[in-house]
Amino acid sequence: MSVLVFVENWDGRFKKLSFELVSYAAKLAEMLGSGVIAVSIGKVDDSELSKLAGYGASVILSIEGDQYTVLDNQNYASAIAEIAVKHNAGVVILSNNNMGKAIAPRVAVKLGAGLGAGVSRLPVSIEPFVVYKKVFSGNAFANITIKSGVKVLTLAQNSYELIVKPMPVVIERIAGTAIANKILVKDSQKQTGKVLLTDADIVVSGGRGMKSPDNWGPLIELARILGGATACSRPVSDEGWRGHDEHAGQTGKIIAPNLYFAIGISGATQHLAGVSGSKYIVAINTDKDAPIFEAAQYGIIGDALKVLPKLVEAFREVKGK
Repeated sequence: MSVLVFVENWDGRFKKLSFELVSYAAKLAEMLGSGVIAVSIGKVDDSELSKLAGYGASVILSIEGDQYTVLDNQNYASAIAEIAVKHNAGVVILSNNNMGKAIAPRVAVKLGAGLGAGVSRLPVSIEPFVVYKKVFSGNAFANITIKSGVKVLTLAQNSYELIVKPMPVVIERIAGTAIANKILVKDSQKQTGKVLLTDADIVVSGGRGMKSPDNWGPLIELARILGGATACSRPVSDEGWRGHDEHAGQTGKIIAPNLYFAIGISGATQHLAGVSGSKYIVAINTDKDAPIFEAAQYGIIGDALKVLPKLVEAFREVKGK
């Protein structure tokens, strides 16, 4: 009984998230005494696919077809479920991002499987199969028992370390089943010159502590130097200082970058719920008792408008930008 992991690609390239999923799947397969089959949908070169073998995938299945040029949840779910049945997969793993959340429930229904959404650790036990996940906006955790024969899991981003585990690999290309797209895309426009908030490894975010939209220059410059994206708290977007597309939080975009700068953000529950998946949080605030410091790994007590220019200067010197 194998472990099947669906790895998303971005224009034919894999990101850290994909390798994190394979690392997790490899360790789970080790616990189950089985192997890892990685499934990629869309056009990806062999050289890129082979990178998955470095993290524990021994079989890589690449599915191509015109019906997969557009993200149709039904088509993707059907392809993954079909492969899971063919290869007798006992566990199917996807990311807990927008794509994974859209596909995983459909896959679970097709396989008659129990769904463990947003797990953040390896199973607590295999028999019974018990998974761990954060609940109540990350303020508590729950152990959930999945009793079905097949299990579908979505893994929270940045919840598992990359583990290099080179494997001899077999790459097989599969022609997708001819299913007509139910979604018609009339036009596609990609944003250029700016890192997308949901894809960014580094996010520099500002709150009311920035005091005015006129003070955003150093924050934008810090994001540029670090190659990151800019974000803001809800009060900032509500005031019109920044666009709602930059609003990070429970009622905005749920993000999980490797590094999150919370500058002049107090750390309301709704905001922390949307950024708690960040691997490292650096907080700058004048209030030493601000809730953000409880979630942050690093903190600076001070006026953001005084600290931020010094950070920009220091990073510019290090980065040479």
